[in-house]
Amino acid sequence: MAKIYSDCTPKNVNLNPKDETVDFILNYSKALSVISYNKLKFEALLN
Repeated sequence: MAKIYSDCTPKNVNLNPKDETVDFILNYSKALSVISYNKLKFEALLN
């Protein structure tokens, strides 16, 4: 039987990301380009 991990979550969890993490994700999302051609999708990083 699969173990359910959501039943025993800790009460005091810090879910605030660092500023560097937020900047990295925002910069990555700005550089990501998804191109659709027919029924295919291509992902390209524009660096």
